[in-house]
Amino acid sequence: MRCVAAYKGIHLDCGYRLDLLVEDLVIVELKAVESLQPIHSAQLLTYLKLKKLWLGLLINFNVPVLKQGIKRLVNN
Repeated sequence: MRCVAAYKGIHLDCGYRLDLLVEDLVIVELKAVESLQPIHSAQLLTYLKLKKLWLGLLINFNVPVLKQGIKRLVNN
């Protein structure tokens, strides 16, 4: 997803880029960080709101067992 906004007739590039969009239903955001922080959830929630979707997965690959690094987020 690429965000392009207009301000006073000038097109601005917002720089939002989601990692994966599955079947235009689920956004998957991939990370490889020491631990997931609230900013990562906020980033995914922003993508969900912009795309008007309700389900997202935040996956951190820097964990011993992958299922420990999966977080499901729902946009109300």
